[in-house]
Amino acid sequence: MKTRIMYMENKSAQGLNAVGRIGRVRFSKTYKTIYYRDHVFHRLGGQGFKANYYDEVTGDEWWISGPHTDGDDRLYGGQRGVEIDEDVAEEYWREIRGMEPSKNL
Repeated sequence: MKTRIMYMENKSAQGLNAVGRIGRVRFSKTYKTIYYRDHVFHRLGGQGFKANYYDEVTGDEWWISGPHTDGDDRLYGGQRGVEIDEDVAEEYWREIRGMEPSKNL
């Protein structure tokens, strides 16, 4: 399965002010399903409100997208409230943000 560092934000829990997360996900062959830790997300196909995927178990709607080089990843912009998984932090800062990880970890 192809993997990629992605930005994820649960839109069901706290709406527009949800805490975001940067982490490594895996994709199905068709890219319609995303796997992250113990979550399985399916594409909403334009049916969600401010969301593009839903959690298979809880039904919660999520905004999942590639992270931006400027760190402005939240659905409505900004960097406040974004957590970065420890296992991808160094790669995220170096490869996506173009910064030295030691200054940001």
